[in-house]
Amino acid sequence: METAATGSEEPGAAEGPVEAAAGQEDGGCEGLWELPVERCVRRAECGRCSRPRKVCLCPFFPVHPLKVSTCLYIIQHPAEESRVLRTVPLLAACLPGDKCKVLIGRRFGEDRYPELAAVCRNSSTLILYPGAEAANLEEVALIFPSPSTIIIIDGTWSQAKDIFYKNSLFRLPKQVQLKTSISSQYVIRTQPTNTCLSTLECAAIALAIMEKNDGIRETILRPLQALCSFQLQHGAQIHHSKEHLLKNGLYDKPMPKNKRKLRRMELLVNNVKI
Repeated sequence: METAATGSEEPGAAEGPVEAAAGQEDGGCEGLWELPVERCVRRAECGRCSRPRKVCLCPFFPVHPLKVSTCLYIIQHPAEESRVLRTVPLLAACLPGDKCKVLIGRRFGEDRYPELAAVCRNSSTLILYPGAEAANLEEVALIFPSPSTIIIIDGTWSQAKDIFYKNSLFRLPKQVQLKTSISSQYVIRTQPTNTCLSTLECAAIALAIMEKNDGIRETILRPLQALCSFQLQHGAQIHHSKEHLLKNGLYDKPMPKNKRKLRRMELLVNNVKI
C-alpha cells in the first residue's frame, strides 16, 4: 500500500525508469533460455532391495533363503506400506516366498480372504499379540505341533490394536506373546517402551523359538542392524523410546490433552505394563 501511494504522487516521472529497467531485464534474460537444462539423474538403485547401491543391504541378507518349517502371515496396516524405513521387506528377503506372506489392509472378512480364514481356523496357527490372555511363546512351542503358522500384525500399537479387535478371525488362533527384556535394535524409529520390538525383530525371535535355532534370529537381524548403521552414518539420530524420554525429562513435545493418552504416558513413567 505504501508503494502505491508513493507512486501515485508522480505517475509520469516513475514510468520512464521502470520501463527502461524492464527492458534491460528482458534483454539480460534472453541468453538464459538457450542454456542447457541439467537433468536430475536418479541414483542407481539395487534391483533386489530397492536401495541406492551405496547403501545396498543385499550383502547382509542370507545367500539363500532360510529353511524354516514355520510360515509367517504378516497383516500389514496400509500406513506401513508407504514408510521408507519399514522392516517387513527385510524380513521377506530372508525367507522363502511361501514362508512369509504379507496381506495389506484394515479389515479381513472371511468372504474376501478365504485362505486367511482357513489359516485362522487351523489348530496349528498362533497369533503373536500381547495381552492378559496371551501365553508365553516359549512354553507353547514345547507342546505345539510342527509345522505351524504365526500371524503377526505390522503397524503402530494403536493400528495393531484396531486390526486385532475389529477382525474376529484374529481371535480364533491361540494368542501368544514374547517374554523378553531385549531392547529394540531398530533405533532409528521411536518405540513406546524400551522393550517394544519391530515386526522384523518379533518375527526373528518367534522363528528362532519355533525352529529351536538361535542362528535364525541373528541372520534375520543382520540387515536391520545394517540399515540402522547406514542411516546413522548419513545423519539420522538415535531414537530413544517414549518411556525413556519421559522418565529422563527429555520428552520435548506438548503433553496430550486427551485424558486417555495422558494416562498412558503416566503408566509408561510408572513402569506399568500397557
